[in-house]
Amino acid sequence: MGIFDYDFMKNAFVAILLIAPLFGIMGTMVVNNRMAFFSDALGHSAFTGLALGILLGISDKDVSMVIFAIVFALLLNYIKHKNVASADTVISVFSSLSVAVGLALLSRNGNFSKYSVMLVGDILNVTVSDIVKLVIALAVTIVVWLFCYNGLSGIGINKSIAKSKGIPVILYENIFACLVAVVVMLTVRMAGILIINALLILPAAAARNISGNAREYHLYSCIGSVFSGITGLVLSFYLDAAAGPMIAIVAAILFFVTFAAREIGRK
Repeated sequence: MGIFDYDFMKNAFVAILLIAPLFGIMGTMVVNNRMAFFSDALGHSAFTGLALGILLGISDKDVSMVIFAIVFALLLNYIKHKNVASADTVISVFSSLSVAVGLALLSRNGNFSKYSVMLVGDILNVTVSDIVKLVIALAVTIVVWLFCYNGLSGIGINKSIAKSKGIPVILYENIFACLVAVVVMLTVRMAGILIINALLILPAAAARNISGNAREYHLYSCIGSVFSGITGLVLSFYLDAAAGPMIAIVAAILFFVTFAAREIGRK
């Protein structure tokens, strides 16, 4: 039977077509603003959000994970702006704590095996409800991009100059942090906690290798993300492997190819 003879593969394909542009758009600004460690910490906090949802009896675990991730992101930004420690140190402390708390809660009575699938993800179990959430997330991301792109770009270049131009730096950073939190939490069950940051960063990093301007940067990032997603999904089907890792492998290969192309072009 062919890849699209199965309903779960059709749903997974639609999900990829929604997740890939999300990662392609978000990844460029994550790379520009040097937030790779931040997004990675958000992904790891999913365990705590899931655990709190179970403890509080919330039926839709995405809700608890998104709420926790937003609070987590805003708190990280608040402490980071207080300059009590370096940004990397603050993020590392929060990330370590959230992972430890989440694992401690989920592993009670030996139940962690039920949630271990979140480590590598399972896009083949995506539902219509998941797809609807992704559509909403993509729409919100596009709207935020239209209104906040120039400000976020200015912040990524130089915060001091951005402030002098009247850009509300803290507001923009909080909006973007919340957006990253929502996108990561809605996709982490499908992509996997261990590799979701790779899927977010690699297409943007590959696009940066070969882009001559901002328009090309975003376009190539989205194209690379879609290519990696579709190719990885097809390979996972025929190789009987998890989709998330296969997509990450394709994205990594794409990065090395574009890196080599850039170096050859310089010579």
